[in-house]
Amino acid sequence: MNLRVARWLRGYRRDWWRADFVAGLTTAAVVIPKAMAYAAIAGLPVEAGLYTALAAMLVYPLLGSSRPLSVTTTSAIAMLTAAEVVAFSARRPDADPAAIAATLALMTGVVLVAARLLRLGFLANFISKPVLVGFEAGVGVVIVIGQLKSVLGVHFESPSPLGVLMEVPFAVTHAHGATVLVAAVGALVLLALPRAFPRLSAPLAWVALSIAAAAVLGLENLGVRSVGAVPTGLPALTLPDLALAEMLWPAALGIALMSFTESVASARTFCGRNDPPVDANRELLAVGAASVASSFAGGLPAGGGASQTAVAEQAGVRSQMAQWVGAAAVLVTLLFLAPAIALLPQAALGALIVVASLSMIKPQEFRAIARVRRDELAWAIATLAGVVLVGTLEGILIAVAISVLTLLYQANHPPVYAVAWNRAKDVFRRAGEHAGDETFAGLLMLRTEGRLTFANAANVADKMRALMEAAQPRVIVLECSAIPDIEYTALVMLTEAEENLRARGVSLWLAGINPDLLKLIERSPLGAVLGHARMFFGLRQALQAWLQDARGPQPRTREAG
Repeated sequence: MNLRVARWLRGYRRDWWRADFVAGLTTAAVVIPKAMAYAAIAGLPVEAGLYTALAAMLVYPLLGSSRPLSVTTTSAIAMLTAAEVVAFSARRPDADPAAIAATLALMTGVVLVAARLLRLGFLANFISKPVLVGFEAGVGVVIVIGQLKSVLGVHFESPSPLGVLMEVPFAVTHAHGATVLVAAVGALVLLALPRAFPRLSAPLAWVALSIAAAAVLGLENLGVRSVGAVPTGLPALTLPDLALAEMLWPAALGIALMSFTESVASARTFCGRNDPPVDANRELLAVGAASVASSFAGGLPAGGGASQTAVAEQAGVRSQMAQWVGAAAVLVTLLFLAPAIALLPQAALGALIVVASLSMIKPQEFRAIARVRRDELAWAIATLAGVVLVGTLEGILIAVAISVLTLLYQANHPPVYAVAWNRAKDVFRRAGEHAGDETFAGLLMLRTEGRLTFANAANVADKMRALMEAAQPRVIVLECSAIPDIEYTALVMLTEAEENLRARGVSLWLAGINPDLLKLIERSPLGAVLGHARMFFGLRQALQAWLQDARGPQPRTREAG
């Protein structure tokens, strides 16, 4: 830890202080209202969000590898925490929600630190972008539905998002007018203010405005509920209830994965040209330590958020000193502004949550995926549906499952295609796609991509067999430049395929073999059978050998159109 602190503090320059001070205060203006909102999402008092922000912003700079990353908590983490708090409270009505959240934070931190010890930073790559887009959109939908009770001023009986939607027609007719008005004004302010005054923190401005309106107009007397009393001062030491750990560990794993994935994605997104690369294993330790600190402060699991990190980057952050400036701002809020925060209307906070959550639903991201890969659009939609229909925690598991299964499917179904030669450009490319490319009767040039293993060898063989039956070649050239390695089982199958082809009068040649793979083949029975006569430096040399063979007929050219 000391080495990490010394690394950025020793190089700290005085001329950075102004930029870090401004960035820290600017980020705090976004973090403070959102931290309270995230606590409300999780079903906790608003001060729990401030405790999370204070602890995480103090600890992360000691260990983190990212210059601009702002670590507090996020809406997705809050939603996952809320789902577990609700589920656990249903099983154990006597359990304290604050104790559940603090225990989850501790267990999440322990999972992340243990993953660092096991050097599992590579797991950040196991959730694909389309799946993450779908998950975030699903969480946004669930949060918006969950806040309908705050913005309408009514109670919903159903605990599920679909059940709440079924109750909406009845709830709208019984909505509390003053509460709806506060929420509507809040949505208007939060949407319009950034356009009119881009440098102003719309969330902070709305919180201040709604508190002032509550005090001046007496909104509570009109039936508009406030968030209630907020303790003044530093958070008290909270001891997580380890008796809950046995039932909370599956949720802790899911939250740890979400926290780590969001943090690393945000850090990498805003990594500057002159910044050192983001160290995923270092982030495991730093974010894990932040969650542990948050648990003892009575907060939620911690994680890096893209929105506040973007604010810090736009404000010109130069180092993690900005996080400590933000922590100081949170501390001032806890020490001096708690009585004012107590006046904050729940409807105002609900409007803030709804507007923030709507930003998680990004139709443009879905359209961008659809333009490039329609099959991956299906993964995004499936993840979104899983979050809304099955549950938030289950949704992250669905997201991981879809990503891993997709990876396995792609690894086990590599492309296999025939290759043609373009004489004018002297290039080899997929056959049948370009007019003027040449193929040769009796010769089939094939290409596959990726490592050949016991899992995909049969699929590759089936695809090659179909191409062979269509072409009826006398010589097959397997171009191997895109094959980094061949696993033993696949090599045995290739050897057996060569024997079967030879028995049918078909000769197998190999071309473009990388040096390591060539050594492997030469040690195998296949290498002894092929010899150097049937292994070529590249596809061009193999084609020349074919053309020089007296059996080689004239080429046929694919006609245009």
